Amino acid sequence: MQFIAYNIDKKTRKEIRTMTKTIYFDMDGTIANLYGVDGWLDMIINRDTTPYKVAEPMVRMNVLARVLNSLTRKGYTIGIVSWLAKNSTKEYDEMVTNAKIEWLHKHLKSVKFEEIHIVPYGTPKHEIVNNPNGILFDDEEPNRTNWKGTAYDVNAIIETLKKIA
Repeated sequence: MQFIAYNIDKKTRKEIRTMTKTIYFDMDGTIANLYGVDGWLDMIINRDTTPYKVAEPMVRMNVLARVLNSLTRKGYTIGIVSWLAKNSTKEYDEMVTNAKIEWLHKHLKSVKFEEIHIVPYGTPKHEIVNNPNGILFDDEEPNRTNWKGTAYDVNAIIETLKKIA
């Protein structure tokens, strides 16, 4: 299952890849501290979406929102590319997708996301986004290594974005 905020045709997608500057964020372990929720793994194994709902932000979200909105005004597009749980079910995937979107709305309400991809665990992220040559922030080293554009670890997200802005 894949959730895409805006479904576009192949020609438009090719145009986007060549002309836009896009910044993508993973969620779990990057902007949402899923792994800091007590009992997160047991809850996920038991198909409980609580960790996705109560995860604390990993950065100051008001500052992140201001920087992202500034970058949007300068022509950047903002996207999310995040995995679902391992060994999941269709029903649980839908609940997790809804929880992640609610989390984004709660913590980054003012940010306009041009793309939101919430995809099965292990999906190569560079294969499903509109601009694989964009910028990625992700806590998983293999995702950064396989990314076609510039990829950053989660350390100093805001400082890195301020350099771009």
